[in-house]
Amino acid sequence: MRMLSRTLLVGVLLVAACGRPVDLKQSLQVTDLTPGYHDAGIVDGKNKLVPSITFRLKKSTKDSLRPLSVNVAFKKLPRAGVAVPPGSPAEEDWDEVYIQNVPFDGDQTAPLRVTATAGFTGDPGLSRAEILKHSLFQDVRAHVFAKHSSSQWVEIGAFDIPRQVLAQ
Repeated sequence: MRMLSRTLLVGVLLVAACGRPVDLKQSLQVTDLTPGYHDAGIVDGKNKLVPSITFRLKKSTKDSLRPLSVNVAFKKLPRAGVAVPPGSPAEEDWDEVYIQNVPFDGDQTAPLRVTATAGFTGDPGLSRAEILKHSLFQDVRAHVFAKHSSSQWVEIGAFDIPRQVLAQ
């Protein structure tokens, strides 16, 4: 009897783990995107701006995507004037934010606001707009990755962060 219950338990676990895989690149879409820079206030006596994006995920499948995890990787781009395609080795890893469980309300999520910890600082005499125009400022791109259950991470979008300060 014990052997039968163990065999049954292993069978149930295998069936549960082998559910139909979902192609996240095809079934998820980033919508309602608002990228920019968040005013992080004064840090160590300097004004600080950090990249931020707010977006929703919309699914085009009736399949459940629980649990769904999201990772946003912020990458610095080379100095202004250099065009860099997404995923280029010229992108410099900078910061990332991980969201472990992203719930859906129907076929979309609530707005997800993702703000980096790393940012740009300027002397107190510089306005936020002057920080964005400074010669040492580097543009940033946000790569949005998703992972469902035990699947691999899939990039579902890459978005350049415009040089604008977001309203609080």
